[in-house]
Amino acid sequence: MGASGGGGGGGAASSAPLLPRPGGQGSLAMVMASTGVAVLGSFVFGVAIGYSAPTQSKIRDDLQLSLSEYSFFGSIITIGAMIGAVASGYLADIAGRKGAMRISALVCIVGWLAIFFAQGAASLDFGRFCTGFGVGVFSYVVPVFIAEIAPKALRGGLTTLNQLLLCTGLSVTYIVGTIVTWRMLVIAGLVPCIILIIGLFFIPESPRWLAKVGRQKEFEIALQRLRGKHADVSLEAVEIREFIEAIERLPKGGVEDLFNRAYARPVVVGVGLMVFQQFVGINGILFYASETFVSAGFASGDLGTILMGCIQAPITAVGALLMDRSGRRPLLLISTSGLLIGSLMSGISFFLKNNGLYLEQVPIIALTGILVYIASYSIGMGAVPWVIMSEIFPINIKGIGGSFVTLVNWSGSWAVSFAFNFFMSWSSSGEPKKTPAMFS
Repeated sequence: MGASGGGGGGGAASSAPLLPRPGGQGSLAMVMASTGVAVLGSFVFGVAIGYSAPTQSKIRDDLQLSLSEYSFFGSIITIGAMIGAVASGYLADIAGRKGAMRISALVCIVGWLAIFFAQGAASLDFGRFCTGFGVGVFSYVVPVFIAEIAPKALRGGLTTLNQLLLCTGLSVTYIVGTIVTWRMLVIAGLVPCIILIIGLFFIPESPRWLAKVGRQKEFEIALQRLRGKHADVSLEAVEIREFIEAIERLPKGGVEDLFNRAYARPVVVGVGLMVFQQFVGINGILFYASETFVSAGFASGDLGTILMGCIQAPITAVGALLMDRSGRRPLLLISTSGLLIGSLMSGISFFLKNNGLYLEQVPIIALTGILVYIASYSIGMGAVPWVIMSEIFPINIKGIGGSFVTLVNWSGSWAVSFAFNFFMSWSSSGEPKKTPAMFS
């Protein structure tokens, strides 16, 4: 989704370590600071997604929510995220990358406060919807902003921090959520939003966006701040302007282009990957992990939830390192094979429990299966479909294609997160239920 093109300019020679050498990039301090501020949005994304997992039993007990009410609370974040994802491109173009992140953080703050002060389902749902809208915007704007401010040589590595901080947010939520109350856990999402808003006052806007909207003086100042006070940015500035002019000359892609035979292959591949990514059931596990472990026979879901939190971020980092070395397809094959094994182990554990077999071993089999599942998802299926999606669409339909595929992703996420608890109540092992009519 991020812009491409544009590289580092040359600079005057200097012996100072932060000053550019000929062909160098200058100081990276502002790039790193700007990336650090932006990925707070990714961290909030992870906290919002993971919030419902360790809090399910606590919220239901405190507010006397039914299973359907909590399932709606857990899944409504995806509806907000769908709307946020659709609006994100417009917001990022009109208000700028910083403006979009600021709006997103403010909406998230409103959402977290509504959850913190909730006395019933309505306030919970409103808060969850607001955080969903916010993270839907973050999911687009953060990687775009990072890609647009980073030097070409560092663009890939810095962009992967988006996924890494998302997983870190998930992990922190899973671990801290087993210790604190559900109201106190809100702070894990609220504080990064406040720091993000403050941090945005001290970092430059995306130079590419400034150039795109014709704010040339601000464009040059922002690019100079990002590359260092003494860096020669003239070459990169010319490349950015030429790239934007080339983009402006291209025909604008519309919804009808998605059904053009010429683009059938990238659309099918992009949509297919997102459908598979969601319908492996990941959000059912992420949203309701604690109660899933209780259903498997644990006294509480704390141990399993903590272990999930401990493995996600490290394995995601390993996947990011392997992505360019091993290739996209091998990583997907390894990931889906592990997902199959983990799902089978989890299903077998519930089958044994339902039939009263090996009851002492059932929780360990379930825990192992879910951890294999989470590790397998984190190493490939979580990030690879998004990377492939950003690579397969021609540039003239990249925007509309990316929006459509993102909408499919969040729609699948809603279906899984809403239905998961009902499927678990109906048949946790996946066995077809026998009805009286079968014996009449």
